[in-house]
This record gives sequence, C-alpha cells and structure tokens, in this order.
Amino acid sequence: MNITNESWMRFQRYMLQFDKINLALDISKVDFEDEDFEILRKRALDALELMQKLEGGEIANPDENRMVGHYWLRNSDLAPSEELKTVIDETLDQINQFVQKVHSGDVSGVHGKFEKILIIGIGGSALGPQFVSTSLEKPGLDPIKPFFFDNTDPDGMDQVLGHLGESLGKTLSIVISKSGGTKETRNGMLEAKQAYQKAGLDFSKHVVAITSEGSQLDKIAKEEAWLEIFPMWDWIGGRTSELSAVGLLPAALQGIDIQAMLEGAKDCDEATRSMNINSNPAALLAMMWHHCGSGKGEKAMVVLPYKDRLQPFSRYLQQLVMESLGKAKDLEGNLG
Repeated sequence: MNITNESWMRFQRYMLQFDKINLALDISKVDFEDEDFEILRKRALDALELMQKLEGGEIANPDENRMVGHYWLRNSDLAPSEELKTVIDETLDQINQFVQKVHSGDVSGVHGKFEKILIIGIGGSALGPQFVSTSLEKPGLDPIKPFFFDNTDPDGMDQVLGHLGESLGKTLSIVISKSGGTKETRNGMLEAKQAYQKAGLDFSKHVVAITSEGSQLDKIAKEEAWLEIFPMWDWIGGRTSELSAVGLLPAALQGIDIQAMLEGAKDCDEATRSMNINSNPAALLAMMWHHCGSGKGEKAMVVLPYKDRLQPFSRYLQQLVMESLGKAKDLEGNLG
C-alpha cells in the first residue's frame, strides 16, 4: 500500500480516539480541505448552542408546547426543574424495586416465578428494547427471556404465543403506549389477554403498563388492577425512550445492568456535547455527512455492524434517523 507523507500526516490529524467511550473515528479519507473544516466547525458550534438551549428546557415543539428531554434520563441533575429530576429518580427506583421483587419471586405469576416477558409495543417502544435485548443478552444466564409483539401480524403473534406455550402462567406481559391509544399496541394487548384467558389465567395478575398518566391504557390498568404502572412523559419521544421505563424495565428484568447503561449514555452525552469539535464525535460525523451530501442530503450514510447481535440495530437506527431528519429542518439555517 502506497501511503504518502501527506496522507499519513492527514491521518494523524483526523484519526481521533475517544477512550472514555471506547470509540475511534477516522475522517481523514473524507475529501475536504482545511478551510472547509473550519466553515463546518463554526456551523456545528451554532447547532451545539441551540442544543444547549433545547436541553436546558426550551420549548422544542411550539405547536404542542412541549420540551424534549430524553437526555435528562441518564443524568437527572440536568433536568430544568427539581420536579422533573424527582420523577426521573423516583421512576428509576420504582423499576429497581419491582424488578427485585420479580427476581426474588415476591411478585410472580399464577404458576410461579416469572421466567419470560412478553413486550407489547410498536415503533420505538419495541425496537429499542429488542435491540438492547439482542445485543446484551447472556444466553442461558438471563433470569428472564423476552419475547415481543411488535406489529399486528396475526401469524407472528401466533408464533410468539407458540414459543410461550404452556408457560403463560410464568410470563409477565409489558404493554407500552405513551398515548395509551396506539391501535397496534391495543390489538396486541387484546390478543395477549385472550391467550391468558384461554389458558384459564387472570391477565391482570401477569401484566404491567408503561404509559402516560390519565391515558386510556392508564385507566384500563387501574380499573383492572394490573401489577404496576410505570410513567411516560410528553417530553420523551417514542424513538428516544429506550432509557426510560420503556427500555430500562425489560432490560433490568432480563438481567442487564441498567445502571451501567445509564452511565455509558451519560459518558456519550458528555462527549457529544463538547464545544471542542475535535473531541466531539457526533459533531464530526454530522459535519462529514453534511459535507459529503453537499449540504442537501445527496448521499446516504450506511451503517454496517459486523456483529450478529447488532442486527436489530439497523431497524432501530432507521427509526431514529427518520425522526431526526424531521427535527433537522429546524437547524438547516445553522448547518446549511
């Protein structure tokens, strides 16, 4: 391989290592000049300043008058009010206490300790938990094995119920819908409920809800005395809800260290909020993608995870990117 002194010097300058989050990023092969980088750097700084306002609690959606605050979940000290910090911390405590009771058998199914969980949701409410479950599972060692209703395919539901078989009495269902009115999730809930009833089981003794206070799902869970109700808030979008109860509860039940997940996300947040662009991997990737696409999205980014465990990541990432592209329009004046 013929490596010129110039390309070696460029590699040394633009191959960056982020040790704290175990990440390396090489942008040296992107065709940009130093003056291009400086222009992009200034635009990225403008965007980061807007992010600081957003994360400080500025209204992100004027039509619905709501904030966007999923980043407070991994560091509640950043929440813009003591009230928000309290509900985040209390929910994490609620998750840990419930999971401890399930693992100890203090909360169990009609036929004994819960050995399986059936997660009923769609979009980010299912894709995030699926991604984490697959990538971090420890086959044969996880205390509880997860299964999913993530669409309305009757055959798919039948296959899942077939895997659960006669173990429904040891299966905990988790119904996830922030609005409480998602039709696909409601259909999945009704199918699951019918399966429990056919097995002669009381569905309410085998199910918890993750939803907004006062939602239709919240009302059903209270009326039927479900085992537990975990909160969701309007300042968390479905596709960014993985580190709320949506993702933390299934992961913790499966035996995954959710505190380590939160600490890792916090470390990533710190790296990707740095105003020193050369130490901010997210800003650098955004700058390179913007440059390669001529600022108009002329090219697509392809992410290839060479690891079978990360197979669900492509679907989850697609959901995140589609949502982000919509939000990115608000930043076009700063990056374009």
